[in-house]
Amino acid sequence: MIKQNQRILNILNLISDVALTFLAYYVSVVIRFRLMDGVWTIDLLSREFFQVIGAYCVVQLLLLYMLGVYVPQRYRRIRYELFAIVYVNALCMLLMVVWFYIWRIHDVSRTMMVFFYCLSSLMICSKHLVVRIVMRGVRSMGFNQRHVILVGDGYLARQYVANVRKNAQMGFCINGYIGRKQAGDLGAWMGDISQVHQILQEHANIDELIIALSSDQEEYLSAIVDAANRFGIRAKVIPQYNDYIPSNPRIDVIGKIKLIDLNASPLDNLLNAAIKRLADVFLSFFGIILISPLLLAIAIGVKLSSPGPVFFVQERVGRNKKPFPMLKFRSMRVNDDSSTAWTTDTDPRKTVFGSFIRKTSLDELPQLFNVLVGQMSLVGPRPEIPYHVEHLQEEVPSYLVRQQVRPGMTGWAQIHGYRGNTDMKKRIELDLWYIHNWCIRLDIEILWRTLTGGFLNQETISVGK
Repeated sequence: MIKQNQRILNILNLISDVALTFLAYYVSVVIRFRLMDGVWTIDLLSREFFQVIGAYCVVQLLLLYMLGVYVPQRYRRIRYELFAIVYVNALCMLLMVVWFYIWRIHDVSRTMMVFFYCLSSLMICSKHLVVRIVMRGVRSMGFNQRHVILVGDGYLARQYVANVRKNAQMGFCINGYIGRKQAGDLGAWMGDISQVHQILQEHANIDELIIALSSDQEEYLSAIVDAANRFGIRAKVIPQYNDYIPSNPRIDVIGKIKLIDLNASPLDNLLNAAIKRLADVFLSFFGIILISPLLLAIAIGVKLSSPGPVFFVQERVGRNKKPFPMLKFRSMRVNDDSSTAWTTDTDPRKTVFGSFIRKTSLDELPQLFNVLVGQMSLVGPRPEIPYHVEHLQEEVPSYLVRQQVRPGMTGWAQIHGYRGNTDMKKRIELDLWYIHNWCIRLDIEILWRTLTGGFLNQETISVGK
């Protein structure tokens, strides 16, 4: 019943997106020509209108379908869906411009196209957001549930139950568990694992079977999978090394052997890496040009604040553990401790002007040149000096995984407040999450949050000594 209703909802979702796209185009034409120019003779429902918007919708829906927008999204966050809509609309708009150019269609209003893009993106995103909120509310009240049976009673089983209860809006209902009877905190006990065939036969209408076996229960795995297959029940396994598997693991195959890459990243894909690098080059180049007056003003301020060079050049460890000279505006008096010491809030080495540019992160702006030449990226784990790398790789086993990507001017850890001399284990945890879950939308979010406040340090402006 749920699957049938889900198909109907998916079809309605698709049809409503088409209707909203047509409506956005119609309203854009009305605003541009009738309200702004007072042209009431234009035919809003002409043959050309339906040809253009029809082709637009076909491409739009195809791309959105390929990105998974029209499949059940219990696991995926809404922001991915919204980003996909905005991205696809932009791509379709670009294709429409190319179409007009090829067929030499010149009597097209650019203002109308801007209205159309903004309206269609806003209307479709708003609808998807409302639908997601309504569905989560419905699931939280106990409707539209996916019914599952849990097999196992150890740590992984408890972890699964805790996460399902914490995320009730995802709509999973645990009918019961199969395992040792004494594990009462897992819900209703349905029987021992040795009885799995009989239990599944009696509950063959469930949606999923979640297998979360302890190490001492591995011998039952084959029988459990066979029973699930016999009754056509979708089985999902929580592996015992669950805590070590990234969110988007890559699986390589050698014959019948499946190899899970525990440090796989979307940036291992050459296309993804090329997109990120092109964005770095483009944004850093135009960023340097755009803020060149600010760079000059800061350079003068640094020179007047204390004797010494304008730039502070420090060796940092970059991608593949290769050292590189990282640029910063000098914020301290010239000293000999820069190769090992983290600065503190009351560091006497800071100048008044240096304290200000550190507080606002303006001292980091020269790193745009590091980005431009390929030593850094706009977004990524912050690079550390060799002294700290040598010590941290011994203290934190997963530390050097950060070196698989280019270090960044800002990152996922920084916008969450972990910068400078803060909890290194938490910083690494956030950096690894970024590496394993990279997408262009995530980079855009980090840059936006950095520009809207993430560049501010918690340290106060010091007058020094």
